[in-house]
Order: sequence, then C-alpha cells, then structure tokens
Amino acid sequence: ICALLFASLYILCHFIITHFKKHTDFAAVHDDEDAAVNRIALGLCTFTLAVALGAVLLLPFSIISNEVLLSFPHNYYIQWLNGSLVHGLWNLVFLFSNLSLVFLMPFAYFFTESEGFAGSKKGIMARVYETAVVLLLLTLLVLGMVWVASAIAGNDDASRQSLYDLWEFYLPYLYSCISLFGVLLLLLCTPFGLSTMFTVTGKLLVKPRLLEDLDEQLSCTRLEEAAVSRRI
Repeated sequence: ICALLFASLYILCHFIITHFKKHTDFAAVHDDEDAAVNRIALGLCTFTLAVALGAVLLLPFSIISNEVLLSFPHNYYIQWLNGSLVHGLWNLVFLFSNLSLVFLMPFAYFFTESEGFAGSKKGIMARVYETAVVLLLLTLLVLGMVWVASAIAGNDDASRQSLYDLWEFYLPYLYSCISLFGVLLLLLCTPFGLSTMFTVTGKLLVKPRLLEDLDEQLSCTRLEEAAVSRRI
C-alpha cells in the first residue's frame, strides 16, 4: 500500500515538474551525458516533491481514514486503513524527508553543476565522484560549524560531545526548525499572494452591473452629448 501510494504521488509530481520545467539544452540528442545528468536530477527532484506532497497529505489522510473506520467499523474492504499503516507512513515520510533535505536535493544541485575533476575521464561517474566529494566537504563544514557553535554557547564538555547525538537529537530538531521556517515563510508570503491573486482576478473578471445607478449614467451621457454638440 505504501509503495502504491508513493508511486501515485511520484507519477503526479513527475507530470507537475515536466509541465512547469523550462526547456533546456540538456535534453539535446547530441549530448548524452548532459541529458543523463538532467534525467537523474529530474528524478531526484521528483522524488523530493513526492515526499513533500506526501508529508502535506499525511495529516488529512490520517483524519479521513480514522473517520472512515469509525463510520464503517465492520467493513472488510477498508480494514487496511488501520493504525499500523498510518504509523508506518509517518515513519517513512520522516525518514525520506530528512534524506531528501540533507542529501538528495544538495546532490541534485551539485550534480548538475559538476563537470568532473581536472585530469579525470569525462563521464557520469566523474561527475558523481565530484558531487560526492563536494557534498562530503559541505557536510563536514556544516557539522564543524554546529559543533563549534555548540561548544562556544555551552562552554562545557557535554556541549562539545553533543555532536555524537546527531541522529537521535539533532536531525529531528533540524527537521522541526526547517518546517517552522517554512511555515513562517508561508505566513509571510500568503498576504502578498492573496492580494496579488485578488488584483489579477479583478482585472480578468467583468464587474457586475446590478448595483449601478442608471440615472447617473444617463446624465453623464447627456453631458457628453451636449459637449460634443457644442464642439460641432
């Protein structure tokens, strides 16, 4: 069931990305290497978008499945909507969200920008090696900065050893902090988006004429007619 749900989301996200993706020269027939890099990056971005869409739809899916089970408690065909399925989906979404956030999206960006190390053979593997090295160096840099900042802020042995609790402590809080940043960005951008949406809608739609004053229009028309007559 989880595989079927994710496959459906992946296909939907693939159509969404290919619809909005701008035409690039990577898809040219004469350049197979750049086309393969573009396809790999497109697959990673589609996977990440599918995980993000699954994370957004997970709460409504949990609520709807609970209501369906309460409405039809003895129906055999909907017993797969149980708590173990929802719990497993939550765990998978949390795992793949961290994986996409920390590894897949940076890898996709560095992979499209890579050209291979100087002096090495050109090809996909050369780009993969360069991307892996750059991503490893970036990870070490970020972890070192976090460790130094934690040591400076705490100034004790416990804070210097806190980096060892990376998997159990820092990754969940990192995911929560980035989610909070996304929510704050959404709250900041929503008023501007709504104002722009209403402005564009007001320009496209024809305003209703039910509440217009016909006498005022007739008087304006008479004044315009009189002005034109005087000019003639």
